Amino acid sequence: MSKTDSPKQAAVTATVTGADIQKVGFRAMIQKEAIMYNLAGSARNNPDGTVSVSLQGDKDRIEDTLAAIRGGSKKSSKNNTVNQASAALDPNLKTFTVFAWTSTTRNITNPYDLVFTLRPADDEISLNDAKAAWNKIALSTLKGDDLTKFNNHMASIDE
Repeated sequence: MSKTDSPKQAAVTATVTGADIQKVGFRAMIQKEAIMYNLAGSARNNPDGTVSVSLQGDKDRIEDTLAAIRGGSKKSSKNNTVNQASAALDPNLKTFTVFAWTSTTRNITNPYDLVFTLRPADDEISLNDAKAAWNKIALSTLKGDDLTKFNNHMASIDE
């Protein structure tokens, strides 16, 4: 039985509603969860203020990620509502993408698609390792002044 045929594998789509889930690092938090748990899928802001999320991978890890989404991030609203539905598994999906990412705190207004490629070993990593992997993705994606702004922000955090 292949990994994608395993009964522990699942796929869901969800719409997240909450008071503050856009322009507060919410989708980046979701992507860090996906990196930590090695989940495929995507996250995007919707014009109505909600966030669309799709997740695919280990069923328990998806549940842990959905719990984190409900709980929110440091700057987002807490107790967010997640309306989810089962989705079909896509054996070809090997990435988790945050579409049109920008950063208010870093003054990055050009939208970037931040893409995490699944690790070959379907393992879990620590949140700190996931954050480091996310920073690497941002550093390899951003261009020009936006890359400079990101680096300057990272330097100010390290001080």
